[in-house]
Amino acid sequence: MEPSVRLIPLGGLGEIGLNMMLVESGDDLLAVDCGLMFPDDELPGIDHVIPDFSYALARRDGFRGVLLTHGHEDHIGALPYLLREAPVPVYGTPMTLALVGERLREHGLLESADLRPMRPRARFDLGPFGIEPIRVTHSIVDGIGLAIQTPIGTIVHTGDFKLDPSPLDGETPDYRRFAELGDQEVLVLCSDSTNVDRPGHTRSESEVGQALGERFARAAGRVVVATFASHIHRIQHVLTLAARHGRRVALLGMSMQKNVGLAADLDYLHVPEGLLLPIEELAALPPERQVILSTGSQGEPNSALALMAAGEHKYVRVLPGDLVIISARVIPGHERTIGRVVNALYRLGAEVLYEDNAFVHVSGHASQEDLKLMLNLTRPRYFIPVHGEYRHLLGHARLAAGLGLGPDRVFLIEDGTALEVTKTAARAVGGFPAGRVLVDGKSVGDVGAVVLRDRQLLADEGFVAVAVTVDRAGAVVAGPEIATRGFVYVDESAELLEDLKRAVLGALAEGQPGPAFDREVAGARMRTAVRQLITQRFRRKPVVLPIIMEV
Repeated sequence: MEPSVRLIPLGGLGEIGLNMMLVESGDDLLAVDCGLMFPDDELPGIDHVIPDFSYALARRDGFRGVLLTHGHEDHIGALPYLLREAPVPVYGTPMTLALVGERLREHGLLESADLRPMRPRARFDLGPFGIEPIRVTHSIVDGIGLAIQTPIGTIVHTGDFKLDPSPLDGETPDYRRFAELGDQEVLVLCSDSTNVDRPGHTRSESEVGQALGERFARAAGRVVVATFASHIHRIQHVLTLAARHGRRVALLGMSMQKNVGLAADLDYLHVPEGLLLPIEELAALPPERQVILSTGSQGEPNSALALMAAGEHKYVRVLPGDLVIISARVIPGHERTIGRVVNALYRLGAEVLYEDNAFVHVSGHASQEDLKLMLNLTRPRYFIPVHGEYRHLLGHARLAAGLGLGPDRVFLIEDGTALEVTKTAARAVGGFPAGRVLVDGKSVGDVGAVVLRDRQLLADEGFVAVAVTVDRAGAVVAGPEIATRGFVYVDESAELLEDLKRAVLGALAEGQPGPAFDREVAGARMRTAVRQLITQRFRRKPVVLPIIMEV
């Protein structure tokens, strides 16, 4: 039988986030990334979503390790949940492993974790696989793509990337190595699809630095910059500009403080001596000498920026003349929250710059011309668009087709469908477990569709609890007592509550007498009576919970 390799996406192909790709050769398996996805409005109460690891766990004897392309949560955030079940080695660049270490420490897993550093162009073996990290640029430092040598050929996985010709740290993408791999023949290319709908090239991070410099030079009062805590190069711009203009800086947000410390310790970030101050000391300086570097670029409730906008921050009161720069893209789903924060800041008299009204951010993902260049450099036999919703994957597939890759060479697959490749052919193979696992507090995978439906009903229609006390024969001796949440305001609904009580008593009285009291039947009668009355009067359907106590 001809040897084959399977590429099995467990997440990231069909959604933004949740990135995880398995590479399987015989009995051996490795994973590229292990990320989470943040919940949307359809997942009330859920903290985050992780991939279904069941296929990898079933092959744990041959599970060689996890290769991380960079340190964003959608690529590393699910690692603690995987490592609890399968303590495999984790490979990453120094900054990526530092960020992983913080996540594992929070879960009490750092001491037992096997974290192994890797560096661009430093090839190593992992079971039957040869691994070579390749430098790319992204919106976080120390990002890499991967060349994975398998028994039947080389797989190139770009990770999240952009082709920035002038990054702040001078670490340009390794165009030469991608081209060399293309000359040697790439069997499969997996390439980032996030920005496929954007024409042209993605602009350089250095251009943002120039634009921010102009804003700092004109700022008369306090400058507040909100950005992602992982965007070390953006943070470097702010620190450098603050020092240049005689300002001091306070860091707000635990993740901002931790990441700045990690990056400075690893020499990815240069913090001028004496620049940083605690916020309470910075607040004592004149506004024109203050810079606040904050989290909350998505308007998250209780973030530092949101508290400032609401006038509730302990040390910072936004004043007319302040300049607030939201130097980040708005993640889909956060438009309303960030919009509320922007409006509130304007009401306080601040000038607010964000992606819609000023050039204060560039993407970390490749646009159409960059994606074409990656395809032309690597010249793969087969191509899989990765990292994106279906529309992004489809757009990337069409982009590849426009470069001459025929339909037999481009595989538009989603989570749970593998690409099985031999030296002579490739085909899509479905049926791999790749569902979304929901994390709610310490509960992993216990919350399912029924619980989510109930939560949505509670949010949409409210809740009515009806309690009665009965004797052994089923006669009511106390109650009904009625409590509601999210349905009506009890103090203003006395008439309705009395009508509900009468309906419940009537329903119980109509019950056919039997040899013994049937709690289930009585509860169903109570529920039906309450629902019918509420539906008739309000055309609403709150959750109704009957409670029966026997004495």
